[in-house]
Amino acid sequence: MQSEPWQISTEVEVTIPFHDVDMMAVAWHGHYFRYIELARCALLDLIDYNYPQMEASGYFWPIIDTRMKYLAPLRFGQRVRVRATLTEYQNRLKIDYLLSDTASGTRTSKGYSIQVAVSKASGEMCLASPQVLLDKLGVSQ
Repeated sequence: MQSEPWQISTEVEVTIPFHDVDMMAVAWHGHYFRYIELARCALLDLIDYNYPQMEASGYFWPIIDTRMKYLAPLRFGQRVRVRATLTEYQNRLKIDYLLSDTASGTRTSKGYSIQVAVSKASGEMCLASPQVLLDKLGVSQ
């Protein structure tokens, strides 16, 4: 079975740095969003529609919703694989994330982010994804 052209995912690896952890050597929960941002940008690079290309095409794509479920703590020096998967594109951009320990494969957390297109010219939110995104994904409206 062949997947749709827009069903894409990518992974990045992150080593949890000392400056991200508390006195118990556990990464502060807010830093997880920095880790998923690295994966999100890698995913957007795959379709040549990262933040500079978004703005150049006449749209901003603010994040309007995000969620993270913490399954196991991330610790100083731990290597973590962050997988980003595009799961929705028609009316919004939804990206799912899965964080796993690189050595064992153990899942440590999962979440998602949702972005919507906002016209740079008018400042109005678009009710459907603009054609430029559909073109980048290889889908037709």
